[in-house]
Amino acid sequence: MEQIPGEQRRELIQVAPKELSIRQCCDLLGLNRSTLYYKEKPANIDDIDLLNAIRDIWERYPFYGYRRITKELRASGVKVNRKRVQRLMAWSGIQAIYPGPNTSRRNHLHAVHPYLLRDLSITHPNQVWMIDITYLRMPNGFMYLVALIDVYSRYVVGWSLSNTLDTEFWVEALKSWLTDARPEIINSDQGCQFTSDEWIHFLREWEIKISMTGKGRCLDNVYIERFWRSFKREEFYLNEYGSVKELRNTISVYIEFYNKKRWHQSLGYPMHTFYWAKSQPSY
Repeated sequence: MEQIPGEQRRELIQVAPKELSIRQCCDLLGLNRSTLYYKEKPANIDDIDLLNAIRDIWERYPFYGYRRITKELRASGVKVNRKRVQRLMAWSGIQAIYPGPNTSRRNHLHAVHPYLLRDLSITHPNQVWMIDITYLRMPNGFMYLVALIDVYSRYVVGWSLSNTLDTEFWVEALKSWLTDARPEIINSDQGCQFTSDEWIHFLREWEIKISMTGKGRCLDNVYIERFWRSFKREEFYLNEYGSVKELRNTISVYIEFYNKKRWHQSLGYPMHTFYWAKSQPSY
């Protein structure tokens, strides 16, 4: 028999014929008599206050899981264990924004190239570009964003959005970006797109040197990783996108801001629009 809420059980017992005992009523309803006297425990007011504090932290840092939120609570003077935080987060549906598909998974049949940037002095635009792919979670699945950044100027040279990880798509995107400038070196991770025969052949055809980060060494591709962090924290995590078109427009606006208006503390100036003025295609 379908489970009947506690209040309805009590009402049924109360309106039952007097000649039926409580035991008989419970037997007819298919209920354990002990459940008749069960009263749901009201939410602890302390839990409500704690849940509000958890939500405040999560809204500021949506990438925090229950362990980091527990540390944040303790740092602010709240005495709480992580199991309680985990229980309340699960109850309220709060969860960290966590990595989805592994866009950096390597195909072990593909060749890996050495890392060329160690001890290399970066002195001019188009000397080194860094490329990477990140996923963006949408209501109906994932979209994949690829971008190229010039290491010297931190200028986002090009970007493209796709719902697949097909290498052919990324090769065509790179071909369109090379119409304005050509780097001496392109650095990537060891993801299967960047170790594929199609990608390697294309770079060699354009006489671009191939550099790849070491396994587990995200700092080797640090500038594009910083761009992902900035985009997601300053734009993507703060908004909702109802369509791919809306997301695409947002990315375009943000990159325009990032390239021309955003302060870049590590460079010591407010914007780097000088990039195209100083860069000359090296054909």
